Amino acid sequence: MRVRNRLRHSLGIDRAIAFTILARGWASVAGLVTVALIARFLSPAEQGYYYTFGSLIALQIVFELGFSFVILQMASHERAHLTISPGGLISGDPVAHARLASVLQKTVRWYTSAALLLAIFLLAAGSHFFTAHQHENVSWRLPWYAAALAATLTFQLDPILSFMEGCGFVPNVARLRLAQAMSGSTLAWLALGLHHGLFAPAMIIAGNAGVASIWLFRKRNLLMALLRHDPGGSRIHWWSEVWHFQWRMAVSWLCGYFIFQLYNPVLFAFHGAIVAGQMGMSLSLNNALGTVAISWINTKAAPFGAMIARREYAKLDHLFFRSVKQSFAVCAAGAAAVWIVVIYLNWAHSPLAHRVLDPLSLGLLLLGAPLNVIIFAEATYLRAHKQEKFLLNSVLAAILVGSSTYFLGRSYGARGVVTGSLLVGLLMGLPLGTYTFVKYRRIWHAA
Repeated sequence: MRVRNRLRHSLGIDRAIAFTILARGWASVAGLVTVALIARFLSPAEQGYYYTFGSLIALQIVFELGFSFVILQMASHERAHLTISPGGLISGDPVAHARLASVLQKTVRWYTSAALLLAIFLLAAGSHFFTAHQHENVSWRLPWYAAALAATLTFQLDPILSFMEGCGFVPNVARLRLAQAMSGSTLAWLALGLHHGLFAPAMIIAGNAGVASIWLFRKRNLLMALLRHDPGGSRIHWWSEVWHFQWRMAVSWLCGYFIFQLYNPVLFAFHGAIVAGQMGMSLSLNNALGTVAISWINTKAAPFGAMIARREYAKLDHLFFRSVKQSFAVCAAGAAAVWIVVIYLNWAHSPLAHRVLDPLSLGLLLLGAPLNVIIFAEATYLRAHKQEKFLLNSVLAAILVGSSTYFLGRSYGARGVVTGSLLVGLLMGLPLGTYTFVKYRRIWHAA
């Protein structure tokens, strides 16, 4: 009990963060196992396809339109005025009840329609890309089709999980993420061990979908009651109340693709599958580190929204700044550890050293991770106010990072890509993000 209280107060680890850290810790450790299995069972060219699958699957952001974060914030603002019993019964303000039901109903309608469009888009776009840039004799078609269809299923489930987080089930969803991580990794290892390694991305996604479906089925009383509830005149008017926020979120999230996901397709197209595979494995290590670090931030998104709804700004700021310090420290320490390990692998002439970027390029990539933690935290804080003020930041970053990735990546390969991205973060991303954060925090909290 004493140890648990010390963790809660000194490190800010509550149940939600604990489960999130366990899920992402598992993903990080499992990622190392996956890296070893990839090196054992996939050729360097197949490794490039493996990671480029993930970059193309991320194109689902075109259809997601930032909706999941909007759903979480809308639900958390209405949930602040309601009580939900363990059995799923809702009591409290009837207007908030109606508006909460309206959020879920609109979510289900949009994602059901968008999922069909997503399936068609991913199948067609991926087939065209890999056919146009096929560098090796790799059988990619069936694995790609399986990954695309599995992604379509999770595309429909993830926004409902965001809704449940907004309803106060943050620790529950965090525990679910742990089960998803374990299930997906296990299925991926099975595919790799059976020499069907390119099916591993599809198995990871399918594992996530299966676990989420089981958990949501157990919450069917709450969900079905909200879907059947007539919001009447209290329904959310999306165009007048939300769209002004969501379209900015949509543009920001779309820009995120050019900032974080363009590396592999560009390197795959200009330098081949092997170089893309080295970048992909390096990015997986970098992203695993980042996702663990931001656990201190993104598990607070729903509580941030509830505090804002109650105008508890002092409490909000205390929680936010403490979480940012903890998140930054974890990220910086983790980046240093990863870099030292890779330097050792090169010194020891380990075969694994050739599956990632060289130490200098990897070091430049890892330097950007703590910067991204700060920028992500600032954006999360402002978006919890149901406002999107990072639109200009995202557009500028997408233009600059996308351009540098294309031109420097084409001419200088992976090192050019990571150098350009780091310079954009240092000279534009962090300064402009901090200015935007300070400006609007002062304006909104003074009102």
